[in-house]
Amino acid sequence: MSDVRRVYVEKKKPYAVSARKQLEEIRTFLGIEGIEDLRLLIRYDVENIRDDVFETACRCVFSEPPVDDLYRESFEVPEGARVFSVESLPGQFDQRADSAVQCIQLLNPDSHVIIKTAQTYVLTGNISDEEFKRIKSDLINPVDSRETGMDKPETLVTDYPMAPDVRVFDGFIEMSESDLKELYASLGLAMTFEDFKLIQDYFSGRFDGTVHRDPTMTEIRVLDTYWSDHCRHTTFATELKNVTFEDGYYRVPLETSFQSYQDTRAEMYENRPDKYPCLMDLAIIGVKKLKADGKLTDQEESDENNACSVVIPVEVDYGEGPVHEEWLMFFKNETHNHPTEIEPFGGAATCLGGAIRDPLSGRGYVYQAMRVTGAADPTVPVSETLEGKLPQKKLCTGAAQGYSSYGNQIGLATGSVTEIYHPNYVAKRMEIGAVMGAARRSDVIRENSDPGDIIILLGGRTGRDGCGGATGSSKKHTEKSLESCGAEVQKGNAPTERKLQRLFRRPEVSHLIKKCNDFGAGGVSVAIGELADGLDVNLDLVPKKYEGLDGTELAISESQERMAVVVAPKDKEEFLRYAAEENLEATPVAVVTEKPNLVLNWRGKAIVDISRAFLDTNGAHQETDVMVEAPSEEDNYLYQIASEKAAAVVDALEDGASDGQAFAAAFVSELGDLNVCSQKGLVERFDSSIGAGTVTMPYGGQYQLTQTQSMVAKLPVLGGKTDTVTMMSYGFDPYLSSWSPYHGAIYAVTESIAKIIASGGSFEKLHFTFQEFFRRMSMDPKRWSQPFAALLGAYDAQIGYGIASIGGKDSMSGTYEDKGHDIDVPPTLVSFAVDVADVNEVVTPELKTPGDLLVRFPIEKDEYDIPIYDRVIELYEKITGLLRSGVAVAGYALDCYGVAAAAARMAFGNHLGVKFNDELPVRSFYDNGMGDILLEIRAEDAETLEDLDDVDYEIVGTVTDGKAGFEYGGVSVGLEDALKAWKAPLESVFPTVAVKGSEQVESPLYHAESVHICSHKIGQPTVFIPVFPGTNCEYDSAAAFEKAGARAEIRVFRNITPEGIRESVEEFGKAISQAQMIMFPGGFSAGDEPDGSAKFFATSFRNEKIGEQITDLLNNRDGLVLGICNGFQALIKLGLVPNGALTGQKEDSPTLTFNTIGRHISKEAYIRVVSNKSPWLQEAELGGVYVNPASHGEGRFVAPKEWLDRLFANGQVATQYCDPAGNVSMDEEWNINGSYCAVEGITSPDGRVLGKMCHSERIGDHVAMNITGEQNLRIFESGVKYFS
Repeated sequence: MSDVRRVYVEKKKPYAVSARKQLEEIRTFLGIEGIEDLRLLIRYDVENIRDDVFETACRCVFSEPPVDDLYRESFEVPEGARVFSVESLPGQFDQRADSAVQCIQLLNPDSHVIIKTAQTYVLTGNISDEEFKRIKSDLINPVDSRETGMDKPETLVTDYPMAPDVRVFDGFIEMSESDLKELYASLGLAMTFEDFKLIQDYFSGRFDGTVHRDPTMTEIRVLDTYWSDHCRHTTFATELKNVTFEDGYYRVPLETSFQSYQDTRAEMYENRPDKYPCLMDLAIIGVKKLKADGKLTDQEESDENNACSVVIPVEVDYGEGPVHEEWLMFFKNETHNHPTEIEPFGGAATCLGGAIRDPLSGRGYVYQAMRVTGAADPTVPVSETLEGKLPQKKLCTGAAQGYSSYGNQIGLATGSVTEIYHPNYVAKRMEIGAVMGAARRSDVIRENSDPGDIIILLGGRTGRDGCGGATGSSKKHTEKSLESCGAEVQKGNAPTERKLQRLFRRPEVSHLIKKCNDFGAGGVSVAIGELADGLDVNLDLVPKKYEGLDGTELAISESQERMAVVVAPKDKEEFLRYAAEENLEATPVAVVTEKPNLVLNWRGKAIVDISRAFLDTNGAHQETDVMVEAPSEEDNYLYQIASEKAAAVVDALEDGASDGQAFAAAFVSELGDLNVCSQKGLVERFDSSIGAGTVTMPYGGQYQLTQTQSMVAKLPVLGGKTDTVTMMSYGFDPYLSSWSPYHGAIYAVTESIAKIIASGGSFEKLHFTFQEFFRRMSMDPKRWSQPFAALLGAYDAQIGYGIASIGGKDSMSGTYEDKGHDIDVPPTLVSFAVDVADVNEVVTPELKTPGDLLVRFPIEKDEYDIPIYDRVIELYEKITGLLRSGVAVAGYALDCYGVAAAAARMAFGNHLGVKFNDELPVRSFYDNGMGDILLEIRAEDAETLEDLDDVDYEIVGTVTDGKAGFEYGGVSVGLEDALKAWKAPLESVFPTVAVKGSEQVESPLYHAESVHICSHKIGQPTVFIPVFPGTNCEYDSAAAFEKAGARAEIRVFRNITPEGIRESVEEFGKAISQAQMIMFPGGFSAGDEPDGSAKFFATSFRNEKIGEQITDLLNNRDGLVLGICNGFQALIKLGLVPNGALTGQKEDSPTLTFNTIGRHISKEAYIRVVSNKSPWLQEAELGGVYVNPASHGEGRFVAPKEWLDRLFANGQVATQYCDPAGNVSMDEEWNINGSYCAVEGITSPDGRVLGKMCHSERIGDHVAMNITGEQNLRIFESGVKYFS
């Protein structure tokens, strides 16, 4: 008889948001109208669990009684229904199962429970076999999941067969060329055959005479990884022999830039015959030249190249007045184009994870992220999907979910999100993550590895996921190849990376790290292999997710969330102790050696032993010629109207025409262009406020509809405050680059600068980092034209502006073969500009005041349409002066869509309008404006414009109150009509509204006759803040309490071992007994799995010892408890709200469930204080309206009517969602998650326990400065005052 127990868990009908979304997707996207219903059940198979623990788990781990139905062993299937189940592929990380195991181990620390999960779908209706097949295909991505049977297994214990010894290629060094070719073809390598022959030369002794033996499979795979385009940029390192230029009008600037490059080479590489021209040289010679010319003096000099790093001066106040410090500012961009193309969620998640790890490995605390992606049209029918590819809509939504899930969990504010649409991204999706990090310079040690030093592997465990990722991303792909590359996609585990962030943020830890490398492409072989010339690695010590891995897999697996750190032998134990404190696995696995060889041992013998000199050859030397194609003068994109529909209207007009009807038609058409329209439904998936340092929210204005162009955040100073901010923007237009990669790169650089300038930044401290993404190269010289021309343009812009690109990332496999025809991505060079500024200089783009002028400042260009760099610099400096003097109050960098689109975007945020200048022709509002800047000039300062010397400008319109909308030539487009056109195009892909109701909700004010008074007064109360796997708001919460005068005690719950769980229970109990308040912080408790929020959090507090202390705090010591977001979810599961005691939940209990929109939502929410019963709200105004950031996926408060009536009658409803005027309704725009009665926060009966969804701790000076309203509810001040 099987010992496996099975349960199915299904959301009750009113809360089955995910099932409803899937049903709607099948009906609308797949076009299967016969389907009547879809049920979605989570299946848990459980083994090795005690009866009592299983019963408890059924109530609080697997299900949540108020919103879930639980079925044991089986459930009733309707007659005629079609049923199937889906599970993760073996070896893939299953966060749901992992979190369930962790929860059960809290209930029984000695448990060795095994859990496997699946999703079961039940479909009813008139569905044909062909339609059923299509539904399965839509719901199952074979790269990461598979269909599984309905029969319960006898056991869940996996018997992993012992891995065979690593193969040795006997006779390899003696093989003939034909035999060698046959072996090469059989191995599916990313390297070239010339590389393979070089390997034969090395092992036969022909390379340097030091080796004479046959290689192992591991050595071949390691070299294939080391020399992959991903790891060693082999395409960029190919020697460019003969460069010729095609005839054409634009040959002159191309050749002029090339001559400048050659002159710079001659200057930089005098007497250096080893320095040959290549794409890599072209990419980096600008920074060498600018450094030599003294224009780059702040770059950190270090052997560690973890990320771009510059030294910046910072003024910090730690509470005793300002002090001046040096900080390191890190920035990095990363792509995961190939992984995201085949598995959108995992690929995009680990794109961000990889971007974070680079500055993190440099000991930087990563605090802000930007996402720039490229896709084909996601609104096209599924029938237009290329064979073997995922539909564009699925790619776009899956990638957004993956990236946002990872960032939201780790606690990283994503300050800017943009998706760029171009038909040729159907070849391969572009997925870029760019991040900012920082560290106090004195906290970072940079030392070389010495013989005897210890290499510690830190973080996650190793599995098969990600094997071959580096080589896979370096290959050209076809329909057939995509079927077999599932193992190449890494699986992210954000809670583990959050632990790494916490560990590295501790100065006492970073002082021990001599050197560090993250586990990106190539796994152990590269991450550890790059830390020293000589290494002896013991692969038997590498922690594994499961048994059965062979030596090669252990060597090259790219399993995520791992770091390799170098420490001195004397510091090893201290470092391991700190890692344990942060609940991280840490294992010494290697030693630095004198001999410069990479040696990997497995099962007691070396399976890799390769000299550093050979590894560093990067393979066989490769050469190519380049034929640079000239852009067509007739097709010059800079003179075209970018929006096709708008162009059809405007191009029909005579030159200089000022036709109001034509303007209006073009205006509405342009607002509906995919690259102009609203992306709010996409952007709001990403937490943008965590860290309490986001200066400008992604959308600003009272209606949060004007998107910012630069992300701006305060430097993350722990325990202090600063006015120093960092800014990041991007520039790129795929249509411009498709016409001319050379011009495209120059204007990408220019646009990225313009966005910084328009946001209040300046030239003085700018730096760049570039992202290249091109078609796959071949021996055809013309195939090299695009990257060569783009990099030549980027070089020209760097030299012209005097600003260096000090980093970058290339991806050179943007080609897909479809039925024998190659499809190439558009030539892509994205410029990221980074600046350091004072927060008081930041300007936001939403229009401010009716009557102000809208003024366009165009850049000057030469006869070849190249910006005249000196003149652009002069113009931008004068614009900076206008902004800093207050003459200009809003700025916007124009793009190819021109003035009309920019003015509308600026106006939407505050529901203002624009009366455009009738004296200007229609075309002037739609022409290409890349590099130009649009400013809102205060009406009273209009005369200041006349004082500007030698500056060309044009008054394009006047700001109006919005009642007439957008006016030109006597014709008006109403504000609502404009908004409708702008919002509609992507609503079917990234919806912003799920429920159309907007009925008013009663909002009576509760005046408490008395408020609980504390009888245990204390001068400085202590607040206990627990940290669990997935917690990410502990820093913000502690800062808020400390600013209010409390002492914060943060403790990490350690659950890696049974001993750690028991010790943590004791420590938590003791900490609560010594505290006056408990703060349940926000986050994603164990990833908000299994299928529900805060289950790990709540399960830990069900422990008897911890529970006793909470009861004592509330019943005997007049203590307070606060829970925000994930903390509120924990409070309600425990019963602390609304019951005021650890009662748990019943079927009719109030609870929090999934937002009606069916996804995470991040935006500023307006809330109204409706009760003064709670001590936590004594400093807030009863009836007052406040605005706080919301960021959650499960914030919808639901309860039976009886409960709602009781809560209102008792004054336990503390706050309700409302609009800025305080009106409470079910309008999803303001009641952001669809909560019953718009409830945002509730209390215990006496008010001492408060739970609320919005993040009142994420406020501060100059935080969310583009949001209207009072932010400070003074919750923390009220809590501290209660004890005084």
